[in-house]
This record gives sequence, C-alpha cells and structure tokens, in this order.
Amino acid sequence: MIPIFITLIRSVAQILSVLIIIDAVLSFFLSPFHPVRETLGKVLNPLYAPIRRVLPPMGGIDFSPLILIILIQVIERLLISLISSLG
Repeated sequence: MIPIFITLIRSVAQILSVLIIIDAVLSFFLSPFHPVRETLGKVLNPLYAPIRRVLPPMGGIDFSPLILIILIQVIERLLISLISSLG
C-alpha cells in the first residue's frame, strides 16, 4: 500500500512541475488571455499567489514559478520520507 502512496505523491509533484514549466514557457509566446494560459492560470495562480505576496515580481521577472517548483520538490521528499518511515 505504501508504494502506491509514494507513486501518487511523485506523480502529482511531476504533473504540477510540468504544468508550471509549460506555463512559464507559454508566458513568453502567448497572451495571458489565450485559453490555454487562462486554464493554466486557474490551476496555478492559487499556488503562485502566496509566493507573490511575499516576493512580488521584480523588474518584470516573476520568481514564483521557480520557488513553487522548489517547494513542491521539498514537500514531495518530506512526504515520501515520512511515508517510508511509517512502513
């Protein structure tokens, strides 16, 4: 049962990370009002918002996607470590 939870955690972390990277890349090419960007925004903006409150974009550069990916990786490793120690 534990390997299923670990696989689920890894999958969610990877999917979120890929969506963040896609959003960051598309931000260079597509308008924020493009349907794909709007959909990604609906998913990712609630995750970006707390980071942007602490560290707003500076000089047109938004570090929230990078920080969010790092946080996702840290949380993933902590959860996997915790679950592994239980089993």
